[in-house]
This record gives sequence, C-alpha cells and structure tokens, in this order.
Amino acid sequence: MPPGFRLHNTRSRKLEEFTPLQPGKIGLYVCGMTVYDRAHVGHARAMVVFDTFVRYLRHRGWEVTFVRNFTDVDDKIIRKAAEEGIEASALAEREIQAFHRDVDAMGLARPDIEPRVTTSIDQIVALIATIIERGHAYAADGNVWFDVKSFESYGQLSGQKVDELRSADPDAGKRESADFALWKAAKPGEPAWDSPWGQGRPGWHIECSAMAGTELGATIDIHGGGLDLVFPHHENEVAQSEAGHGCRYVNYWMHNGLLTMAAGVKMGKSLGNVVNIEDVLKTFPAETLRLYYLQNHYRSPLPWNDEALPEALGMLSRLYEARDIAETMRGEETPEKIAEALGADAIKVLQLGRAFEEQLYTALDEDFNTSKALANLLSLARAVNRLGSHKKAKRRAGPLVAPALAAFELVGRTMGLMTTPTQDFLEEVKDKRLASMGVSRAEVERLVADREAQREAKAWAEADKIRDELLAMSIIVMDGPQGSRWKVRLEAADAQA
Repeated sequence: MPPGFRLHNTRSRKLEEFTPLQPGKIGLYVCGMTVYDRAHVGHARAMVVFDTFVRYLRHRGWEVTFVRNFTDVDDKIIRKAAEEGIEASALAEREIQAFHRDVDAMGLARPDIEPRVTTSIDQIVALIATIIERGHAYAADGNVWFDVKSFESYGQLSGQKVDELRSADPDAGKRESADFALWKAAKPGEPAWDSPWGQGRPGWHIECSAMAGTELGATIDIHGGGLDLVFPHHENEVAQSEAGHGCRYVNYWMHNGLLTMAAGVKMGKSLGNVVNIEDVLKTFPAETLRLYYLQNHYRSPLPWNDEALPEALGMLSRLYEARDIAETMRGEETPEKIAEALGADAIKVLQLGRAFEEQLYTALDEDFNTSKALANLLSLARAVNRLGSHKKAKRRAGPLVAPALAAFELVGRTMGLMTTPTQDFLEEVKDKRLASMGVSRAEVERLVADREAQREAKAWAEADKIRDELLAMSIIVMDGPQGSRWKVRLEAADAQA
C-alpha cells in the first residue's frame, strides 16, 4: 500500500486522512473545459494543480485513473458557432484540438480518459431515466427537471439553503424555482438527440455525473475542480448522482482557488479579462506558469497582475542557476570534510540537501502543500548559490552538493519543475523575453561582441558605454575568465537575486 496522505474535503470542510475505495488505487475525476474558446491562465491553474497532484501520487506508488471531460455541446458553444456560421460540432472539435496543443505546450500529461458529452448521450439518458423512476425528477414540455426538494441533503456540499435558491434555467414547466434541468427540449437549429422525453440535449450538470459514473463507478475517490464550481455545478452533481445510484457520489472533494484580478474579481471570458495560455507561452517558458501556480497553496486565491510571471520567472531562473552551479562542482572528499573546510555556507547546503526529500513528502502529504515544498526548495537553491561564490567550492564541493542535485531531480519527477537542460532553459528565456520586448537577439550579440573587442583593446570607456547601452535594453553582461556572458534582466526578479 502506498504512503497515506491527507486532503481538505470540501464537503466536510476539514482535513481528512485519505482512504481509497480499492487498496493502492485512486479514481480522480476533474471537471474539464466547455470548449467554445481558447483556454486561459485561469483554467490553467486547475490544469497544473491536478497534473502535479497526479504526478506526485504516481511517484508515491498510487495507481491513478485520471478522468477529465470535455463539454462539447452547450449554450455558449451553440451561440459562438452560430456567430461564426459553422456547426457546433466543428467549433467544439477545433477548440479541443487547440486545448490539446496548450496542454502539450505546458508539459502536462493528458488524462487517462477524456470523455465528451456528445459521445455519452446514451449513459446520460439512462441516468436521467433512473432518477425519474426513483422519484427525484419529472418531465414537462420535453424538458426534464431535477426535483431539488426531493433530495433531503441538497446543499450539504456548498452550504446553500434550498428555500433561498433559484436555478439559472428557464422556468417553463418547473415546479420550484430551484429545480434544475437534466434534459432540455430541442430548439430549432440546435443540436439534438432522441430521448424518451422527445428530442433535446443534456443539461450542464448531468453530463459529469454520467461520465464519472461510467468511467469510475457510482462512487469515486476524488472529484476536483475550481472553487467556482462548488455551486451550482458540483452541488447538483451530488444530488443527481446520489439520487440515481442510491450511494455516496464522491468521498473527497478537492477544489482549487481561483485566479483573481484587481479587486478580487475572478478571471473569466464573460468578464472580458482573460489572458490566453497560448499568448503567455509566447513570452514565458511553460515552467514559469507551473511555478507561479504551485508557489501558493492550491486552495488559496491567487492574484494575477503584470508582475506575476516576471517574478515567477525570476524564481525559476534562480533554481536553474543553482542547479547549474552545483553541476559544475567537482571533488572526491567526504561531504563532512568539505563542509568543515568551507564553513557555514557549505554546512547549510549539506543539511538542506539531505533534509529535502523528507520535507517534500511531508509537505505534499499534508493537503498537497506545494507552497511549503517550494519554499524549502528555494532555500536550498539560495544556499547553493551562496556556496558557489566560494573560490574553492567549484573544485571541492561536488560531493557536498550531491544531495541538492538529487533534490532538484526529485522536484522534476514530483512537481514537473527543472525538467529542461539548463542551457536550453536559458536560451528559451532569452528568445522569449527578447521577443516580448521587441529586441533583436542578433543586435544584442553584436553589441556584446563589440564590447568584448573593446575590452581586449583596453578601451574601457567604450566598453562601459556599450555595457550601459545593453543595460538600457534590459541586458545584463557578466564578465568571467572564459569571456563575457549575457542574460535578460527580469526586472524585480534580478533585484532580488
């Protein structure tokens, strides 16, 4: 049996020891995209959180079945397709392919199963029929409504009170304002399927109940999604699933906090404040986004502003620099002997490196606290960077930094960070940041070469003039025995380095 862990269960509102339905196995369902437009960085938070969660669970020995759906028929899809003059199915397919490109570009593993609403109609119709048979839903004018008052525990997940609710669905044929649609009667020109209640299409909530039940069973281990889905979507999932199957739907609910803009407003296409994943990845390495999300606890709100990714890139660069420094160190003495010779900075590197694995597991096993794990990682990186300034470290400290290198490798396997060769990462940073600033790489390299020539000619004033010109372009030049190197200044990030 793999090691245990604890999760904050949204339903109980407390930390709980995880107990699987089957020993060593975990069924995880995460609500996916409604594919009417490109995915944005708000969506990407959930994508990264659950990708990393699955990555970590598998590292620890759990057998995980990860399911994430596509909503490929919906009011928004139908409306957008009509605006573009194409079929709703064509729009959905186009956006699913775009979503997969974003997932791949971010370095995320695709889920094991990606069901779609349009290929799950038979299961949806069968579940609705069972819910009606059990007295929890009723048909009216071609629609099918879930009878909220028939389900006594409605509201337990979100804390909502039935008497104060009104669903967003049109009122036609409903007995109570809080009742919600399981099946919507067909409208002219819209996609529709046959059912016992006439032609129509599924309501939004029923689809996940049917797909999760089909792929993982009537009861599933963990259900994830953004905090904004707790009500009404997940509350309604609980009601219709438990009404249809007669058993608990989900044992552990796991919700990530939202990406927020100014004044705490969430990011959303309907609000017109979105930043698409595709656009971000043109100017930042993909791991920048991953670190940005994982630096905060997954349940916390996460503010988005113009400094968010530059600051995350600064942190990520310091991690890569620390690994690069550690990889260049050599030596054959025992770590303890080297630490004693090099002093307090060396001792700290050895202690932090040796402690890291246990610290990582402790943090991630306690409600998946990636923030704490990254804080420990950054402390280790800072210690390695300080050690690198010691003259004797490069030729003696190799055995001393071996635990730190093992820690960096462990972070790659468990959290998906530092997975790129250092030089490849540094080159990607240069290319993407220069492109974002509108600066020509060829021009930068010409100036660096000109400055080097001036230095060789001992024309110091001219060399300094070129350095200032480069600095005005946000290019930092670093001189060393092997010549001059350069990097792009990451604004506040470099000031903190």
